Amino acid sequence: MSISALVSLLAIRHLLLMRLEQRIEKSLEQEIAEFRLFTSHPTLRDQDGGRTHQEHQIGQRFESDIDSIFDKFINSNIPDHEEFLLTLLNGKIHSSSPTVLPSYLRQDSDLIKYLAKLTKPEKNQVKTPDDTIIYRAEPIIQGQTHGVFVVAQSKLTEQQEVNKVVFAIIKVTVAIVIVSSVIAWFVAGKVLARLHLLTETARSITESDLTRSIPVKGSDEITELTITFNEMLQRLQAAFASQRDFINDASHELRTPITIIRGNLELLGDDPQERQETIELVTDELDRMSRFVDDMLLLVKAEQPNFLNLETVEITSLTEELYAKAKALAVRDWRLESVAACRIVADRQRLTQAIINLAQNATQYTQEGDMIALGSALIKDKVHLWVRDTGEGISLSDQKRIFQRFARSSSSRRRSEGAGLGLSIVRAIAESHGGTVELSSYPLLGSTFTLIIPIEPHNSNL
Repeated sequence: MSISALVSLLAIRHLLLMRLEQRIEKSLEQEIAEFRLFTSHPTLRDQDGGRTHQEHQIGQRFESDIDSIFDKFINSNIPDHEEFLLTLLNGKIHSSSPTVLPSYLRQDSDLIKYLAKLTKPEKNQVKTPDDTIIYRAEPIIQGQTHGVFVVAQSKLTEQQEVNKVVFAIIKVTVAIVIVSSVIAWFVAGKVLARLHLLTETARSITESDLTRSIPVKGSDEITELTITFNEMLQRLQAAFASQRDFINDASHELRTPITIIRGNLELLGDDPQERQETIELVTDELDRMSRFVDDMLLLVKAEQPNFLNLETVEITSLTEELYAKAKALAVRDWRLESVAACRIVADRQRLTQAIINLAQNATQYTQEGDMIALGSALIKDKVHLWVRDTGEGISLSDQKRIFQRFARSSSSRRRSEGAGLGLSIVRAIAESHGGTVELSSYPLLGSTFTLIIPIEPHNSNL
């Protein structure tokens, strides 16, 4: 603000001085123009444009009498403030207005001596020790008579007036800068205090402590930043909690088969039959661990941009293919309810993996004779692929958590052979296509899992 004020003041002073010089120039030019008009037309004209006899005599006298012309003009003109009208006749001051002249316009000054010798009009400005003078000179020569009309203007007083105006502006500007700076100091202090609080909170946050939050006050940009920061902390806390839960669950799921394998190997005897049974049991546990690791890797890959291999998929053939594959999973009352006739851009293998996972889950929570139905339909530019069963159903409390990693139905009378990653994989595949998974289930009435996939994918991971 101070720099801007200083630059503005300098610009204002320069502009005022320029206008001052322009005004002085205009005033001097006007005096010279009036003098020239006076010397060329010293009499008034009548309505017919001619001169009277008396006027003609006066005109002849003016043309031959330079001192009379000077006296007449000086007496009929009043100079402006700090303006001086002088007439020089044969090297000496003949008359002036006002009569009291400054030292640089007196008879013995170098400027007067110089102006008395002029033979042609001149405009110029000279600097004296105390002032700067702008002048215009108009010589008149008739025979041996040498006259010079001079109009001069002092810039000192006018510059002092400009300086007074600028000084007044400086006082007002300084007061404004001081008041504005004090107000800005307090306002910035309040704003920066909240920013300092954000900084200190960010420094105090560690991986093990993400519970801190900043109080939200006001409704400005800093408040929005505070809200965003608190939301970020909540997301980070949820992410770290999910990571810890994932590690704990994964370690738990891996610990069981490792314990089984180790226990059986430690008790391994020399009996060939016992050895064969142990080898089969260990192989089965290793296969389960391998599937578990593959599922975890699949969930990690689902977050990568190259997770899907997109192609144009014919839904009719895909639905019939899924039905044919699902029937081989278990002996159930398999039904194909509906087949959509459309095409979508999707990853055929991933969609097959998701539906087969749902069908596999349906077989685990149903018995022989229970119905499992598959189908597809096009609804509002989105393809619905579903698996419906008449099994034991899922409670409302479990429906909120069943798509989480390692989650299983708490009310189920049997336990899945997997690690609880199947539905997480299904959701990851749906979301990677820009879609969702919906669940409709009631205890003892069965469940319906529906993949809703847009015809044209628009997910950022694609």
